[in-house]
Amino acid sequence: MLSETKLNALKEISGGFSRDEAVWASGFLAGIAGASVNTPSLSSIAAPEAISVSKITLAYGTETGNSKKLAVELAGIIKKKGVQVKLADLSQYKTKDLAKEGLFFIIISTQGEGEPPILAKKFYDYLHENDPDLSSLKFGVLALGDSSYPLFCKTGEDVDSRFELLGAQRIIPLKKCDIDYEQESHAWAEHIINVVHKTAEIGQKISSAPKTATGRRKYKGTVASIINLNDIGSGKETYHIEIETEDPLVYSPGDALGVIAVNSKAEVDEIISLTGINPGKQITTAKITASAEELLYRHLNISYLLKTTVAQYAQITGHHIPEVRLGLLDLLKIYPVKNADDFEQVIAVLTGQSPRLYSISSSLEAHGDSEIHITVAKSEFFINDKKQNGLCSGFLAEFKEGETLEFYIQEAKHFRLPEPEKDIIMIGPGTGIAPFRSFLYERDAAGAEGRNWLFFGDRNFVSDFLYQSELQDFLKTGTLTHLDLAFSRDTDEKIYVQHRLEQKAQEVYHWIEGGASLYVCGTRDPMSRDVEKTLLNIIQEKGKHSQESALAYLEELELSGRYVKDVY
Repeated sequence: MLSETKLNALKEISGGFSRDEAVWASGFLAGIAGASVNTPSLSSIAAPEAISVSKITLAYGTETGNSKKLAVELAGIIKKKGVQVKLADLSQYKTKDLAKEGLFFIIISTQGEGEPPILAKKFYDYLHENDPDLSSLKFGVLALGDSSYPLFCKTGEDVDSRFELLGAQRIIPLKKCDIDYEQESHAWAEHIINVVHKTAEIGQKISSAPKTATGRRKYKGTVASIINLNDIGSGKETYHIEIETEDPLVYSPGDALGVIAVNSKAEVDEIISLTGINPGKQITTAKITASAEELLYRHLNISYLLKTTVAQYAQITGHHIPEVRLGLLDLLKIYPVKNADDFEQVIAVLTGQSPRLYSISSSLEAHGDSEIHITVAKSEFFINDKKQNGLCSGFLAEFKEGETLEFYIQEAKHFRLPEPEKDIIMIGPGTGIAPFRSFLYERDAAGAEGRNWLFFGDRNFVSDFLYQSELQDFLKTGTLTHLDLAFSRDTDEKIYVQHRLEQKAQEVYHWIEGGASLYVCGTRDPMSRDVEKTLLNIIQEKGKHSQESALAYLEELELSGRYVKDVY
């Protein structure tokens, strides 16, 4: 036993020890004593800086819910291997806690022009606008993205490099995942487990990782029918397009059809004329070698350039150009290139043509595997007071019956129908109706017993009631249990789908309590946000919940797959 004096001295010295320091000290003392008990010797003890904790923080930054859903899934896998996991939503994360973290892992997606998800922007901005000391932090980043887009996984790259710059130690290399991310994300979770435990037993493969096909299958189709669903007097053009294929289609309700549009031939010809470039000249870009004309027509984005592309154009041409987004043709007219050689450099910095996704509005069960339907609203907007059409929606709207196009199927793993006996509530104004048309045809053809309730809205009943006759038929046959409509321009006071939800609050809550799944499709802002506020109010008022417990209630629905969104 120690004397009281030595004991007090030992307590004073060891009082401020960290866990790692305490472990090291115990081994050191055991070594001095020559202990024969099973206490680790000095040489076998990990140094204080080695990873010896079994608790991590797994944070996620999400826009559509994929990062959150994946984080929850991976947290479950990691916990089963004996590692404690604290899940953190970056929209609510306290940035002052970052410097106190030990092992910190992030799953984050990229949006728009390489931007962070809206809900993670505060965290992203904190990292880039401040200089916290992160020298005690050990980290890894999993970036989600779509390689069809030019700034693939840029947010993840930014966060990874910024952490390193702030002194944090990267213990797992940056992992960039494309749309088929299951296998790679599970391998990433396995890597975390190996790093935390530092033991061979934990290095076994995670057997639960699903096997998924990689890459996208391309289909060639013929436009069999194209119909403007809006009537005379409408200020909108919404097209129902039916495409027939020779190869059998494979898709599920909720999936999307991906199209890569070609540019206007007249616009490409004018660009070639303005710049003097030889249209047949072979030019190599990051992804393809083709003639200048072919690149401009089929492969490169020329319609609405990224701000970063405009800045590169300014560097090449020597013009002072304000931060702006313009089409290439307008840019050439206002800030011309000196010669064809300069324009060849411009071609090299143009980004690839990005695909556009449209929710599939047909069903394999109802329509067979040789045709597929989409619902496309022709997009119109203004740049410098000049009216522009959306590239792909304008491209599709100009198709004629008998013309062909190439497309692929984009799986929407989070946007799936529940079991046939389960009830569903669908909220989809405008083209948000598309996946719900697929849902209704699928459930009708399969004889699903679950009830179906649709909330649909648009501007005017007479001119904008998309798929009116079909929905009324579904009501007559009982496939649709309820159909609630909101036409905002038909009344003095504008009525939207969220107002119809409020009017049916008691029954909506009763359906949810009975196990119904909620689906929302359409514009993110303001529609989906207004709908979510209304749902929270319904849960709070009809379920007698506090504001905090209503939020928890809705979050639980989301985590269990009973509240899903496909918003844009």
